[in-house]
Amino acid sequence: MQPTRARRFVSPRPGDDLAAIAARELPHADGAEQQLLSWNLHLAARAATRRDVGLLPSDIVFTEPPPPR
Repeated sequence: MQPTRARRFVSPRPGDDLAAIAARELPHADGAEQQLLSWNLHLAARAATRRDVGLLPSDIVFTEPPPPR
């Protein structure tokens, strides 16, 4: 069994939204905000049900995809 490596992640800074994190962490990626949502299904689910919540200071936002299985 190979040792696993933790995925890179960030916590939101005060005033951050997903677009700000996408611009900062994935500056050259096309569709960076959508990529972050696809790697952070907990945020996508929240956005689909509660548009008024946004990011919480305790959120973890993965900035890379999950490892292949």
